Amino acid sequence: MIRPQTIQIFLPDGSPRSVKIAEITNRVVKAILVPRNKIEYISTRIELNNVGIYFLFGESAEKAKPLVYIGEAEDCLDRIKQHNKSKDFWNYAVVMVSKINAFTKSHAKYLEHIAVAKAKEANRFEVENSMIPTKSFVTESMEADLLDSFETITILLTTLGFPVFEKVGKAQVPIKELLILNGRGVRAEGDLIDDGFVVFKHSQAKIDTVPSCHEYLINLRQKLKSNEILVEANGILLFAEDYVFSSPSTAGGVVLGRSTNGWKKWKDKNGKTLDELKRQ
Repeated sequence: MIRPQTIQIFLPDGSPRSVKIAEITNRVVKAILVPRNKIEYISTRIELNNVGIYFLFGESAEKAKPLVYIGEAEDCLDRIKQHNKSKDFWNYAVVMVSKINAFTKSHAKYLEHIAVAKAKEANRFEVENSMIPTKSFVTESMEADLLDSFETITILLTTLGFPVFEKVGKAQVPIKELLILNGRGVRAEGDLIDDGFVVFKHSQAKIDTVPSCHEYLINLRQKLKSNEILVEANGILLFAEDYVFSSPSTAGGVVLGRSTNGWKKWKDKNGKTLDELKRQ
C-alpha cells in the first residue's frame, strides 16, 4: 500500500551530482549512489565495506531500454572495483547495505534472487544478469524481514531515479484514464506516468515514416524494431510489450511515424486531449 514516506539524502562531499546516501529514517536499509568517476572518493569512506546487494546502471546505443546488472557481495566496495575493471556499460552504482550491519551472505543472496526476478518481471530495464540467481535458504521469520527490506530498497531506488521494480501496464490504469491515439489505420493506447509516457502492449504503429520525419524518431523506431519491442504484423507495427517514452510527443511520433504534438493527439474516451486533462 502506498503511504507517505520521509527520505533523508546526505551529500557527503556537498555536491548534488556526486555520492548520495539515502535512507528512510525508521528503516534499517540505506542506499549509497556512486557515480563511476567517484570510486576513488568512496574508497576513502566506510559505507561500502559491508555485506549487501548492488545495482549497476547504464545505457547502450543498441538497447532501447536502460541497463541494470544486479549482484551481491560480502565487501561491496571490492566488488564494485572489480566491475569498474571488467564491465563497460555502467555509469552509476547503487549499493544497499544494512545501517546496523545486520545482513549476512545468505541475506544478500536472498535479496539478490528477489531483485533479479522482480526486475525481469517489471521489464522496465534490460537486465544484464543472464540467469536468476539461486535463492538461499532463510527462516520464515527472516524472509518476512527481508521482504520488508526489499520494499525499502524499491522505494530508495525509485527515489534515486531508477524505477527498476516499478511495473507499468494497462492493468494498472483505470479505464476512464486510458489515453488513445488514433491515426490512419493504427490505434495506440497509453498513459502519462511519473517518469514519462507509457504505450501499452498490443498498440499499433505505422510501418513507414513520412519523408519529413525527424531523424531522432527514425532512429528510435529502428532501435525498437531491433529490440523486438516493435514487430511487423499485417502491414503495421505492433508493440510486443509496454514501453516507456520520455514524453507524450515522442510516443505519438513513434506511433504515427512523424513529428506530432502528443499533448494534443492523445485523448481519453470522451475526446478530451491530454493537454485539456493535465495542463488546463
